[in-house]
Amino acid sequence: MSFSLDTLKLAIEQSPDNAPLLLLYGKACLEELNLNDARDAFLKVIRGDPTNANARLGMAEVVQMEGKTSEAIVRLEQLIEEIPDYAPAYVQLSRILVSDGERERARDIYEKALILNKNLSDSTLEKELSEVTPSGSDDKIRDKKAGVTASGEYLQKDSADEDNHPRGGAAYDLGLSDFDRPKISFADVGGMDAVKEEIRMKIIYPLQHSELFKAYDKKVGGGVLLYGPPGCGKTLISKATAGEIKANFISLGLHQILDMWIGNSEKNMHEVFQLARQNAPCVLFFDEVDALAADRRDLRQSAGRNLINQFLSEMDGAESENDGVLILGATNAPWHIDPAFRRPGRFDRTLFVPPPDEEARAAIIEVMARKKPISELDARVLAKKTDNFSGADVKAVFDLATEQVLNEAMKTGKVVPLNTKDLVKAAGRHKPTTRAWFESARNYAMYANQSGFYDDVLKYLGLIK
Repeated sequence: MSFSLDTLKLAIEQSPDNAPLLLLYGKACLEELNLNDARDAFLKVIRGDPTNANARLGMAEVVQMEGKTSEAIVRLEQLIEEIPDYAPAYVQLSRILVSDGERERARDIYEKALILNKNLSDSTLEKELSEVTPSGSDDKIRDKKAGVTASGEYLQKDSADEDNHPRGGAAYDLGLSDFDRPKISFADVGGMDAVKEEIRMKIIYPLQHSELFKAYDKKVGGGVLLYGPPGCGKTLISKATAGEIKANFISLGLHQILDMWIGNSEKNMHEVFQLARQNAPCVLFFDEVDALAADRRDLRQSAGRNLINQFLSEMDGAESENDGVLILGATNAPWHIDPAFRRPGRFDRTLFVPPPDEEARAAIIEVMARKKPISELDARVLAKKTDNFSGADVKAVFDLATEQVLNEAMKTGKVVPLNTKDLVKAAGRHKPTTRAWFESARNYAMYANQSGFYDDVLKYLGLIK
């Protein structure tokens, strides 16, 4: 039996703390892609009962639909660890993993779900999992690449691949065997001039004048924290930084660090830093770093605190020198990061990455238009109509306009080119996603800014000069 959102809203008004009603409402909001209301409903249930598995599963689905796949995986793994007999979490985790290319692990987890509850079988998921190679074959392929004999012994190899990366070891275990030297540079990134200059001062100039820095006994390396609204180019500028200095680039998601077994997450963190040290100069990029560097005061479990302590220790170079290792972290929620990470020598330079300005939006528009049939395009006109839009929002404008002309193309059977009018119309239908972020950021910037950490946000909002 299904209920309309309006009906459920009325029911919740009469019984605002009714967990079953809130769960129904949250699920209904998910189906309507109303993610903000779904999040609020699930969070309200969790505040009343932190152990509620259905609400925690709902939160994982919300963040997954927001494009935060790594966070969704972390939430589901934690849920499975704490409630190991909750089968729906296994199914959802399997769905995410198979779409993320981890088919072998996805199949194992799905099989566990069916052992717990056969009624949760999913024919669509099973069809995708049926393409998985027989169990163990992936290990054989990986062992062959890593130089492992049939008896399990490691072969001694002095050779490296064409990018000078050592074969085998942690790179393969963590899925990092394909890290490379990016071919893009700052010239390929529109706008962001202030951010680029900060990165030059912190990262590029020290590498270019390493002897001068050594004369002052200053190490080449360190950390930069990039924060700002989602979709504004934090990952792109990080990759371009590595390309600018011709350094190796290792990009990490949460699923490559976190492990459900105690102690393994800390081990993974150490191996990642070791891999970066062995391949210096190297840019080590942590996406959604707030999940790995969360404020320890908010954590109940010691396992999370241990991982954060390990992260801090690796950044300090307690066991090995980090000379030539450049650590970049990106986050949409800097207020959730443990203050210890902002100590000098760690993320001692914090850069605000705002939405692209008009000039940068025009450059983004021109890049996005290259692979689409365009009859005429005035990037400046469209840029003026997309104030506060992130790069992701601009892409959404192109998607909306494309959907509209595709309807006409399918009717006529001919390619219908896009034009500026189509894009401006689509821009009017799309609301910038950065607004919600600035609503939250403004509160932190105004009321939790004792050290001036959020001054750049206040300047951007025109609240200080």
